Amino acid sequence: MNKLRVGVIGTGHLGSIHAKIYKQIPACTLIGVCDTNPANLKAVSGQLRVPGYPDYRELFGKIDAASIAAPTLLHHQIARALLNNNIHLLVEKPFTVNLEQADDLIKTAEEKNLILQVGHIERFNSAFCATQRIIRNPKFIECHRLSIFPNRSLDVGAVLDIMIHDIDIVLGLVDSPLEKIESVGVNVLTPFEDIANARLTFKNGCIANLTASRVSDEIMRKIRIFQENTYISLDYKNAEASVYRREDGKITKERLPIEKEQPLQKELASFVDCAINKKTPLVSGPVAREALAVALAIQDQIWHK
Repeated sequence: MNKLRVGVIGTGHLGSIHAKIYKQIPACTLIGVCDTNPANLKAVSGQLRVPGYPDYRELFGKIDAASIAAPTLLHHQIARALLNNNIHLLVEKPFTVNLEQADDLIKTAEEKNLILQVGHIERFNSAFCATQRIIRNPKFIECHRLSIFPNRSLDVGAVLDIMIHDIDIVLGLVDSPLEKIESVGVNVLTPFEDIANARLTFKNGCIANLTASRVSDEIMRKIRIFQENTYISLDYKNAEASVYRREDGKITKERLPIEKEQPLQKELASFVDCAINKKTPLVSGPVAREALAVALAIQDQIWHK
């Protein structure tokens, strides 16, 4: 079987990691990387010993699939061009800057029968995967995602940069329509919201409280899920999860056995598998659109109250 020919567009922090991982996946071949920043391009292409291109259009005809890790503002333009050249795509989150762009890419990918996956990496976190069999009808979900100031991904606010991970997870966990959004946020170091809190109320009564900050002095990525007679505590950062249950009038604690794996490695391997075998991605375009719609609604509420 011929290997999937892959390219990476955007060789910043995340794009360079994509490129390194593709070099390690046996089912694909990294054909080249692309970036308009000459220093980034030279560093990554030199380290990985693959061609570097300043213009992504130079990859047309050379690749079957690509990761887009360019700034969010460029996602739609680049993705549309690649889809029109029959290239399967993994687009890093946030998917696009608005829903119209997302809908256009989804439609184009469907018309051309191409894989369109969006990079919501926590879906591939080992701790989260280990809890899937336990989570049933959550009543309350609490998410905390805190980070030190990143000095990157500053073309969007904290909602689209980091909270969107938890939005995607919550929407996947709660099998009920979203009825109400209440949110607040403030800017501290950028023109966008750097701290945000959102309360999501679902039709079945489940409530999710999400907090995101990129001006913290610590890194925290945790989710707590409360359901009948059970409380699940999950630490994405350390890939750890514990389950507390009420049994015979007592509270028991179980530390879930977790085989720690690199989430991005799993995500890219899954994308390659989907592209080769025409499988539906775990986070397809339509799934990512749902998270984007909620994120944009939260963002709009923060800035237009």
